[in-house]
Amino acid sequence: MQKYKTLNTGTLYIVATPIGNLEDITFRAVRILKEADLIAAEDTRHTKKLLKHYDIQTKLISYYREKEYERAAEIIDKLLTGTTVALVSDAGTPGISDPGAILVNLAREAGIKVCPIPGSSALTTAISAGGLEAGTFLFLGFPPSKSGQRHTFLRRLASCEHPVILYESPRRIQSLLSDALIALGDRQAFWGRELTKTHEELHKNSLKELLTLASGQVNRGETVLIIFPEKIQRAVGENIDELLVWYRDHSGLSLKDACRRLASDLGLSRSDVYRKALAIWQARDENDHTPSQTLTNENTT
Repeated sequence: MQKYKTLNTGTLYIVATPIGNLEDITFRAVRILKEADLIAAEDTRHTKKLLKHYDIQTKLISYYREKEYERAAEIIDKLLTGTTVALVSDAGTPGISDPGAILVNLAREAGIKVCPIPGSSALTTAISAGGLEAGTFLFLGFPPSKSGQRHTFLRRLASCEHPVILYESPRRIQSLLSDALIALGDRQAFWGRELTKTHEELHKNSLKELLTLASGQVNRGETVLIIFPEKIQRAVGENIDELLVWYRDHSGLSLKDACRRLASDLGLSRSDVYRKALAIWQARDENDHTPSQTLTNENTT
């Protein structure tokens, strides 16, 4: 519960603005932007276009990532003297991969009322068109921009059981799709580009097909990418040996990955599972009269 410092303390409004189409703004948001004493904007030049469209004359102040701490302190001082401030980002809801969290936290610490004005968000817009049947997802914002860090980031998502939602810039979407294909395999994915704008594109296909598409066109506008989890059949077996045989013959996983998953599911030692799996995998290779190229390289790390 918030404790207001004085009766004259202003209110900080967190106002969602359109992600593309200027009609996607609520009546309440327009009213708040008109009534506020000050609008703190990620890019004042961008926000001026929205304000002009709705004939909003409120004074603007910049609030962007590079000066976020400095500008947040200035805004807090104004709020403490009774100024009402509306915070907006370039598009969508402030604080979701956009500046805002620092100001919100400082406002709460200072006993200033924080009031969210909901509306557009690229995240929820993409989810609504992406077909997430389970209703659960993992949102991770923008992945690392450097290739090595991005590979590591994506590999950690290999066993995630939920759709993973990422933002990406137009100049890096092709690299992200390529790295995701390598790290995660050819999974189903949803690619939303230029959402709500004239040239909006919504594609649901395999990562390989989406990479082909991205490679053959000029990609403009930020992207929302939803990568769906790997579809795995339920393992069938009465004991660990039968389960290992099923994983060997039906899962498509390597020996090491099968051991990791089965050990995790059953709460067993990975090394114990690995020893049993090694014998079962070798038995198949001996029956097939084909040398194994993977057994000598497998380990339990």
